[in-house]
Parts: sequence; structure tokens; C-alpha cells
Amino acid sequence: MLRRAGSLVAKVLSKLKEEAKPGVSTGELDSIALDMTRQAGATALFKGFPCPYMDKPFPGAICASVNEELVHGIPSKKRILKDGDILSIDFGIKLNGYCGDSAVTFGIGQIAPDRQKLLDVTQQLLDIAIQQMAPGVKWSVIAGEMEKTAKEAGFSIVKDYVGHGIGTEMHEDPKVPNFVSRDLLRDDIVLKEGIVLAVEPMVNMGKAGVRTLSDGWTVVTKDKKCSAHIEHTIAVVNGGSEVLTARE
Repeated sequence: MLRRAGSLVAKVLSKLKEEAKPGVSTGELDSIALDMTRQAGATALFKGFPCPYMDKPFPGAICASVNEELVHGIPSKKRILKDGDILSIDFGIKLNGYCGDSAVTFGIGQIAPDRQKLLDVTQQLLDIAIQQMAPGVKWSVIAGEMEKTAKEAGFSIVKDYVGHGIGTEMHEDPKVPNFVSRDLLRDDIVLKEGIVLAVEPMVNMGKAGVRTLSDGWTVVTKDKKCSAHIEHTIAVVNGGSEVLTARE
């Protein structure tokens, strides 16, 4: 059931990446995602999600975050994509009682080399997790390698937001950081067969600091430099891991 939910998420994100071009609005992409979700008999998990800061539920089926926006960007017909932008789309659904959650960041048209490097390194961090996840492995070992790789590339890991367990609910225990902290070392996650995690490295081109805009949702970098966010729902299986939201 988790594979089916993950497959639908992957299908929608692939379609959105195909449609996201200069001149297209993030609101148009949101409409496509919502239509595909409803046609599949699923529920868009983000739409109507309560805001922790104010009485303003999230209005979209997708989070569409552009350039210095890290996560929770509100899709809008007024937000028109331009050549050279980078776009992060985060999307989650529930299908027959089980959840899928994934995010992708990619360039619109031709992007600057430093922005491409940011995307490549963020993908590299997620690849490290996919390759190293297996029964018996401590998450701190994986998180340490992810953090080291980002720093060596000259980038910063965002510490305000982390990944999470996922199953019949979108956000389940444990919290899954992309960095090593005292809390993680004190209460490390030892991976076991059957555990399913939403692993989502968030990497800033500049410093790690972020803030939330007055809309109560959109999170941006404090230094206004670009950010990237890539996520997969990943199951720990015998001998390794299985990406449940893999895109073709």
C-alpha cells in the first residue's frame, strides 16, 4: 500500500516537472496536482493542513518554493516561473489509508552553475542516505556523512526542519535530521527492517538561517541565497533500502 501511494506521488511530481517552464505559474502546477490526486481517488495531504502560527490552513495541494524559498511556498496563479529560477515542489498524498511524501528541486530553463551545483549536492545527500540505509545502521552515521558532504561543498544544512517517519499518517516518529546533534547521539535511530522514513535534505547556498514570512507558511533563507529541498519516502528492507517514491 505504501508503494502504491509512493508511486502516485512520483507520477504527479514527474508530470509537474514536465509542465514547469518559463511563463507557467505555480498555481497552474497546483491545479494539475490536485486534479491527478482526485482522479486517482487519493487525498492531497497538504491542502487544508493547519498553520502552527495563525488560523490559516495551507491552501494548496503542493508546496511550491522558488529560489530563496526553502519550503511551504504557497502556489499562486500570480507566481510566474522565469528562466533561471530553481523550483522546489513538495507533495504528499494519502491513498487507501497510506501516505506518500516526496520533494524535488530543479531548474527552470537555463540555470547558473552555482545553482546547478546546489541541486547536485542536495541530490548527493539523499543518495548517501539511500545507499547506506539498511537494518542495523545507526542514523547518526548517515546524517554525519550527509552533513560533511554539504559542508565540503561550501553549503549549509538547514537545522530548523527535518525528515520524519511516515505510514498511515504523514508525520510519524522518529524525527530524521540531516545533521548530527547531541539529541541524535543521545537517542540514536537504529534502522530496522520495515521502518519507513521520509528523508529530506534541505541545503542552503549561503548560511543555514531561515525565517517564516508574514503569510505564516513560506520559509525563506535569511541571507536570501538559494535553497534546495529533495525528498523520498524510503523503506528499510532486508539488505538495504527501497525508494517508494522513485520517479522514472
